[in-house]
Amino acid sequence: MTSLPLLVQPRSPRTRRAAPPRHLADLTPKERRAVVTDLGEKPFRADQVARHYFGRLLDPADPADRAQMTDLPAAVRDRLAEALTPRLLTAASERTCDAGATRKTLWRLHDGALVESVVMAYPDRVTVCVSSQAGCGMGCPFCATGQLGLTRNLSTGEIVEQVVAAARATARGAVKGGPNRLSRVVFMGMGEPLANYDRVLSAVRVLTAPAPAGLGLAQRHITISTVGLVPAIRRLASEGLQVTLALSLHAPDDELRNELVPINTRWRVAEVLDAAFEYTRTTGRRLSIEYAMIREVNDQPWRADLLGRLLAGRLAHVNLIPLNPTPGSRWDASPKSVEREFVRRLRAAGVPTTVRDTRGREIDGACGQLAASGGG
Repeated sequence: MTSLPLLVQPRSPRTRRAAPPRHLADLTPKERRAVVTDLGEKPFRADQVARHYFGRLLDPADPADRAQMTDLPAAVRDRLAEALTPRLLTAASERTCDAGATRKTLWRLHDGALVESVVMAYPDRVTVCVSSQAGCGMGCPFCATGQLGLTRNLSTGEIVEQVVAAARATARGAVKGGPNRLSRVVFMGMGEPLANYDRVLSAVRVLTAPAPAGLGLAQRHITISTVGLVPAIRRLASEGLQVTLALSLHAPDDELRNELVPINTRWRVAEVLDAAFEYTRTTGRRLSIEYAMIREVNDQPWRADLLGRLLAGRLAHVNLIPLNPTPGSRWDASPKSVEREFVRRLRAAGVPTTVRDTRGREIDGACGQLAASGGG
């Protein structure tokens, strides 16, 4: 990936950290079988463990769940579980709201780093929003994660485990108000997914592979968000995937976007949109434009008109996001009347527009809020 100028270089981790334990999600099926063979067991045992993990949604790191893996000899269960499914995430805090339909978890990783995921149930679907990095180096000033700085990239296993944990909680009835099966994944939690490109793409391939190789989700039900890393967007277009691309635009003009999304000083609005539209042409997938509505900052009628001109006639949809203010921030959400006028102008330009359902305000729902508070 093209290196960034010093002004917008992602903040480096403060200290070198030990790598996360190796997990079956980090390995190909062939590599999993090799691990089991090295332990002196038959290779098919690896597929059995993976089928319990991805298919039955058992947690082999939990002794109670491990006891249910009865097709594995009791004498080898512990050894196989420790080798293939070490504990990657420990819940430091869990909060629910919306009558149990929204569930946010603050996870502590093996090295003490904190990340968040949020499960949201709707009548027809259950979605999990996952983190791809601990912290974020993009420095967007209105985002709680952006103010944390970057701690480190997550491993493929740490990303996948967030999704599997959400699928497990959903299947066991811990998430109310929706089906009992997780169906959608959005990479909109902590971090810039395309700054952790290889591991995010590896996680997508695991999540969409059928069991026992993976979780068996549909590619079209996975969304990858980005602030606009142009070389990575172009690379994603060549991967042969059918995932949705979400572009966190937040301003249609370079002057304001330079302030709200500092990476814009490297790749301007026109260049970012050109790469995003290349993705839509290559994949046939509709582009999602994410736009946080910030009071008296980016919510002026003329900016709605400019955004409409940029997107008119394109395979794109605007998702307006009422800002979830962070404590002590000078940024606040736009009034509803301003929001409605913004929607009206975009739709008048022929641009499909919706306002995101606000979830989790009372449980520090914005990504990074819970981690910034330490989960307290």
